[in-house]
Amino acid sequence: MKVLIVHAHPEPQSFTAALRDQAVTTLQAQGHQVQVSDLYAMQWNPVASAADFSTRENPEYLVYALEQRLGVKKQSIAADIQAELDKLLWADLLILNFPIFWFSAPAMLKGWIDRVLVSGVCYGGKRFYDQGGLAGKRALVTVTLGGREHMFGEGAIHGPLEDMLRPILRGTLAYVGYEVLAPFVAWHVPYISDAARREFLLGYARRLNGLGEEQPLVFPKLAQFDEALYPLS
Repeated sequence: MKVLIVHAHPEPQSFTAALRDQAVTTLQAQGHQVQVSDLYAMQWNPVASAADFSTRENPEYLVYALEQRLGVKKQSIAADIQAELDKLLWADLLILNFPIFWFSAPAMLKGWIDRVLVSGVCYGGKRFYDQGGLAGKRALVTVTLGGREHMFGEGAIHGPLEDMLRPILRGTLAYVGYEVLAPFVAWHVPYISDAARREFLLGYARRLNGLGEEQPLVFPKLAQFDEALYPLS
């Protein structure tokens, strides 16, 4: 299996980085090929803009998704985007590895998503969910956060973590066709002991060793809807 880990944390010594390293070690030990995109180390540009295209279909008005679609065909898309898109298409499994910032992902990762999940390749028209451009691949979200586990869930102070991650799990990964696995969560990590952190790392290694047996989360399939995308009765 070929694996791309997209890592987004500003501190190289963070526990999020330790999870990244654990994933690399565990997956390579299983014989898998692994590439890592460390967005902060790469000084990744998160800003989607007209500068992402060396030539434009419409130089007067930027429709970013349309320019993406044409930019890939004409090889006019920015080199940093093309390099990441090549990795994405190479990989059978995508791991997004990041801390929760303000109920969401770091801006660096959001910018990677905006620029790399290119229209016309990853999605477009009715090429979404099970018909998305990345159908047949799998994705895993690995997150760290400061909150305790009991603070998340139905009736909890912050609500379900799945609701917080919905824009990524459903609106991004499932939308472009990935089979999305349940997220791996390391809770309360800034405040726990080294022994507790080691337990998370061991649990993550066990999880990665068993990914082949996991069933993905359930999302809509286009066959459940008519041509106008109304649900079939």
